[in-house]
Amino acid sequence: MLGSHKDLLGIKELSADEINYILKNAQTMKYILTQNNKKTPHLQGKSIVTLFYENSTRTRMSFELASKYMSAASANIAASSSSVAKGETLIDTVRTIEAMGTDIIIIRHSMSGAPHLAAKNVKASIINAGDGMNEHPTQALLDALTIQQYKGGFDGLRVAIVGDVLHSRVVRSNIYCLTKLGARVAVGAPSTLLPKGIEQLGVEVYDNVQEAIIDADVVMGLRMQLERQKAGFVPTVREYSRFFGIDDKQLKLAKPDALLMHPGPVNRGVELTSGIIDSPQSVIDEQVTNGVAVRMAVMYIFARSGDSTLLA
Repeated sequence: MLGSHKDLLGIKELSADEINYILKNAQTMKYILTQNNKKTPHLQGKSIVTLFYENSTRTRMSFELASKYMSAASANIAASSSSVAKGETLIDTVRTIEAMGTDIIIIRHSMSGAPHLAAKNVKASIINAGDGMNEHPTQALLDALTIQQYKGGFDGLRVAIVGDVLHSRVVRSNIYCLTKLGARVAVGAPSTLLPKGIEQLGVEVYDNVQEAIIDADVVMGLRMQLERQKAGFVPTVREYSRFFGIDDKQLKLAKPDALLMHPGPVNRGVELTSGIIDSPQSVIDEQVTNGVAVRMAVMYIFARSGDSTLLA
């Protein structure tokens, strides 16, 4: 169970048991996704709204499809086409959405802490779909589900996460998630893209890709987040790709059966070459599928919290 949690704001707040509880439910939801008829009554009578202040394809669509698969009444709001564009505050927006009978509000926002602020001002459950450079909890959960699917567990695994670590909310959630589950995490990036003090999170830190990848069971690339980079953190994208992008030669530094992962969208030829993206080691498409399963599980758990009919 998830104890007294009303909201899913980050992995940092969850215990290993709570993470495993979500993954167990996600495995059940993954089974549902393999069926010809994906329509289930799990969230019948519940209302879910996605509120996105930033662009998204995978996260937004997977939440929307997940809610529809489980028979929820769902709607989506893009901030650019809502009253936010007229100056409405985040608090007023979520209160308005809740007043329409909404049970769950899924928020993506460019400001770190925005979902936490919203959660304090509504009784509806808030699910963080990415807040600034802070966390992206459901991405870490779907990554964990993918690793568990292929590796069977986490104890003793070495996971290398390389790329734009400084601006990545994905890496923060993954560090919290994977270390709690028993994996060793290494991060590799140019020194300009390594946050100060990241080693305090219990990870190995390298200022090059090669050392981070050596003997890794999982190699995860991160997108160069040019939209968040106001200063010249790297000379050029071309030079970044040359020295810090992952190609077939560098992937061979990992274990022969290492998984290749990426949260998407991938800048082909920058973080990863097309050759390895389309290789048998790549599980990037499976991550997308598992994203739907995880978000089905998360919405079900938080919409039905306190209900004795929970799956696990």
